[in-house]
Formats: sequence, C-alpha cells, structure tokens
Amino acid sequence: MRTSRAGTPHPVLWAGWAALAAGAVLCVIGWYGVSGERFAERQLPYLASCTIPGAALIVAAAVLLAHGRDAIAAARVEELYALLVTDEPAEEEPVAEARPVAPELVTVPGGTLLHRADCPLVAGKAGAVPVDERGRGELAPCPVCEPDT
Repeated sequence: MRTSRAGTPHPVLWAGWAALAAGAVLCVIGWYGVSGERFAERQLPYLASCTIPGAALIVAAAVLLAHGRDAIAAARVEELYALLVTDEPAEEEPVAEARPVAPELVTVPGGTLLHRADCPLVAGKAGAVPVDERGRGELAPCPVCEPDT
C-alpha cells in the first residue's frame, strides 16, 4: 500500500484508530454494565457482548497501527532508494587524463601500503604522495588495486 502524498495519513492507520476508539467505548460500556450488577450471572452478558469484543478490537487496533507505521516506513524507504538511484550524469574528466598509461604508485603519509594512483582507497585524497624506487621495498602492495611492484 502506498500513500499518494508524503503528508497523507495511511488508510490502515485510520482503521486502527477507529478500532481503538470502538474497542475503548465497548470496554467502558462493559465495565459500566458489570459494575452495576451484583451477581456474576448478570455480569456475563456485559462481558460477552461488550468487554471481550472491545478487548479484541483494541488488539486488532494495535496490529493495524503497527502495520500502518511499517507501510509508511516502507514507502519512505522506497522514496529514498529512488532518490539514491536516479540516473543523473556525473561530470567526468576526459578518459585520456583520468588514467595514465603507466599508473603512478602513491602512498599516504604514515601508510604501510603501496597504491596505484587510481586506487579507490587513495583517489581524491590530497595527502597521497608519489613513491620513488627506494620507498617501494618498505611498503606492502595494496590488496584492492594490486600494484605491480
């Protein structure tokens, strides 16, 4: 079940609130009827006709309200997912500039791994510095980009 607008209450919620109100009214009527009778055999009709159905309506209302809230939450998750996966063209650099023919090897200061310049772990980090031939022996190759050492 979906809502047509984000601010529109879900129909299951309306049914839940109506069942809760009806159940509360029936329980109050049953209590009032039972409290006015002295003998148990005269109290049973109020229990059977008002209090027990009222309690059942209250339980049903709890189920409906929980389901309505879940349906609203699911609709919100679907809307957020749709926002996340919208296909908007991203501005990309030309292919010739994005990947050099021989990838440069870089590391981050204090790091222990040797990365290719296009490795997703160091891409976009301003602190990534090129590694010369002497420093390559001290650094372990990155398991993500697997640079050729």
